[in-house]
Amino acid sequence: MALTYTPVCDFNIPAPHFELTDPQGKLYSLEDCRGPQGLLVMFICNHCPYVKAILPVLIADTRTLIHDGIGCVAIMPNDYQAYSDDAPEAMLRIAKKYDFPFPYLIDERQSVAKSFGAVCTPDFFGYNAQLALQYRGRFAVNQSLQSINPADHELLLAMREVAKTGQGPELQKPSMGCSIKWR
Repeated sequence: MALTYTPVCDFNIPAPHFELTDPQGKLYSLEDCRGPQGLLVMFICNHCPYVKAILPVLIADTRTLIHDGIGCVAIMPNDYQAYSDDAPEAMLRIAKKYDFPFPYLIDERQSVAKSFGAVCTPDFFGYNAQLALQYRGRFAVNQSLQSINPADHELLLAMREVAKTGQGPELQKPSMGCSIKWR
C-alpha cells in the first residue's frame, strides 16, 4: 500500500463524460448519475484500508447528499486481475453488504480514472449543478474515524455548500489513500 495525496482542486473544470457498467452489467453515464444540485464522483475500491475505515460513515453521508440533490457514484479503478478483492463479484458483495445508495461502477480500462485525474482510493470529485468541479479534498479531518465529530465531515459539509451555493470551499485539504493499482 503506497500512501498517495490528491492534488488541489482545479475549480470549474468540467466533469469528464463516462459510460461504465456496474458488476451486473447495467450501464451508467455521467448524466445518469448527476443530481439536480450536482454530483459526487468517488474513486474507491474494496481492499484499501483508507476506504474500509470510512465506508460506513461515507454511506451515511452520501444518503444525506442524495437527499440534498447531489447525485453520487463510486468508481472502482484498480486492476482487479492483480487485486482479486476488487473484482466485480467482490464489488457486488460489498455494495450489498453496505446497501450502497449509489451505483458502484467498474473502470475496466482505467480510462475514466485517468480522465478525472484520480490518483488514489479514496479520491473525491465534487461538482455543482453545471458539473463544474468545486471539491477535491479529503473525507474528514480525522481520517481514521476513531472518534469522528460531525463537524469534521469535510466532504459532507463541502458538498452541502455546493448544493446550496454552487460553490465549494476555497480552502480544501487533499485526500489521502492507497495509490490506484494501474496495469
